[in-house]
Amino acid sequence: MSELLTRLRAFEGRTIVPATWGPDPVNTPMIRHWAEAMGDTSPVYLDDDAARATGRGGAVAPAQMLQVWTMRTFADKMSGADPSPVWTELIATLDEAGFTSVVATDSDQEFFAELRPGDRVSTTEVVESVSAEKRTGLGAGHFVTTLKTYRNGDGEIVGTQRWRTLRFRPAERPATRALRPRPALDDDNAFWFAAAREHRLVIQRCTNCGVLRHPTGPMCGECRSTEWDTVDASGRGTVYTFVVNHHPKIDAFDYPLIVAVIELAEGTRLIANLTGVEPEHVHIGMPVELDWIDADPELTLPAFRPAVSEEH
Repeated sequence: MSELLTRLRAFEGRTIVPATWGPDPVNTPMIRHWAEAMGDTSPVYLDDDAARATGRGGAVAPAQMLQVWTMRTFADKMSGADPSPVWTELIATLDEAGFTSVVATDSDQEFFAELRPGDRVSTTEVVESVSAEKRTGLGAGHFVTTLKTYRNGDGEIVGTQRWRTLRFRPAERPATRALRPRPALDDDNAFWFAAAREHRLVIQRCTNCGVLRHPTGPMCGECRSTEWDTVDASGRGTVYTFVVNHHPKIDAFDYPLIVAVIELAEGTRLIANLTGVEPEHVHIGMPVELDWIDADPELTLPAFRPAVSEEH
């Protein structure tokens, strides 16, 4: 075995979480919330008589709720306390070797006894196995499997859960820049994007009543006519509102990314990027004029830059 695998295999059998009791006993309100959220209408979860009719002693908790009873509370998570130094050490070992990305692959649960309101549940978790390096579609990595064991107040095992994650080395970024997301073209908007490729900003117009509309659509919202043509926009407008996007960063865009709703001189509005201006200089009502982003040979989009005053 490699030195790394020897170090990883040394974690097998080590305890991640010692016996820890859930913050609350099994209780009916939580069962009700879970059953409603899942759409599970079985009466044995909330009706003692219905449960007794099946041979049970009373209402029982859904088996799939097992993990719920031992989850850490929000305050506990936000406290920053490290619940498992062993797990932290294992992940640090993988990170040092370049396996810095993670994806969950599967979770296998097995149930041995039903729980009833008032039962207390504890859990322990150990590292069950760490695989040799595997080649996957995401990249090379190690599968880490942990085993949780759930017990009731009498110490009896009521269920287990095997949780498996893949810790993998992220693929190198491509040398070429990613493409901007593609618009979903259909019969109602293809003409608009075709005009944009010619550096023409067009506005759809109802030929029955003359109302302009954007976004494009098959029918006039005023007179419901399906007859239409287009007019070329002047390219002048004002910033109606805007946001500055910082995260998440997507390779196809430059940041900070200013996304604005532009009110055109013709009266319609559209969403577009602002160019040639820093975020701190943008303000609502700012005059702008048409610019173009030739993202790639297949995609051209209108953008807007601060308008140049006539005296300049």
